[in-house]
Amino acid sequence: MTTTEQIDQKHQEHQEDLQRLRGFRLLDDDFLTKCFDGDPKYIQFVLRIVMEKPDLEVEDVRTQVFVENLLNRSVRLDVLATDSTGQTINVEIQRSDKGAGRKRARYNSSMMDANLLHKSEDFDQLPETWVIFITERDVIGKGLPRYLVERCFLGTGEIFGDGSHILYVNGAYRDETPIGKLMHDFSCTDPANMYYNELAERVRFFKEDKEGILIMCKAMEDMRNESMLEGEKRGMKAAAERMLADGTLALEKIAEYVGLSLEEVKKLQAGQSM
Repeated sequence: MTTTEQIDQKHQEHQEDLQRLRGFRLLDDDFLTKCFDGDPKYIQFVLRIVMEKPDLEVEDVRTQVFVENLLNRSVRLDVLATDSTGQTINVEIQRSDKGAGRKRARYNSSMMDANLLHKSEDFDQLPETWVIFITERDVIGKGLPRYLVERCFLGTGEIFGDGSHILYVNGAYRDETPIGKLMHDFSCTDPANMYYNELAERVRFFKEDKEGILIMCKAMEDMRNESMLEGEKRGMKAAAERMLADGTLALEKIAEYVGLSLEEVKKLQAGQSM
């Protein structure tokens, strides 16, 4: 590809990114995580409404947090926040019903627990945790704005009180209540149509401000490059699996030929994800 062709391709990709940016909503996880990264006040505003805790104070927020499980499946959390009482809150944005499955919520909760307690700490020191799914549709199907899930004693209905909470927020809910207005705002592509100035100003920054647009375009370029690398990795993995099935090559040779590390090839041989 010539330099001129490369410049033309970059220009076309940039124009496509600008078009995509205009259509982004807070219900798009990549856009939301960029909007909420770094400054706790935006996720705090949302959590006060969906958790019905107007005094909640968020002290720390991180986005796209990778929680590693060395032996089994790891997870990447959209938003991970900590409030002033030590509660740890995971917020997931899901446009697909499948992505908000009940066992997904259970797994996220367990992975948070596994990484919150140090070896020397007593189990009673485990902080309260929340897994909150904000979904584009009403995945529970009861027409409610929110669905709070708690463990309880079946015989009495008394709350078990282990400090683990799961909350589903119905992104399709609309009315004049705070949560109805909030879900309306999550579906807006134009900040001028949003109810809450607190969110509109953040969305406007990334959609209309030169600095914010540059940040978003860089993020989309990074995602595009990451997707290409993932595709290459899948190709390497497929080639290694074929060589392993053939059984004629040493693991070191397979690693050399396909471009994976020896450790990655050993994981494939053991049937583990890499």
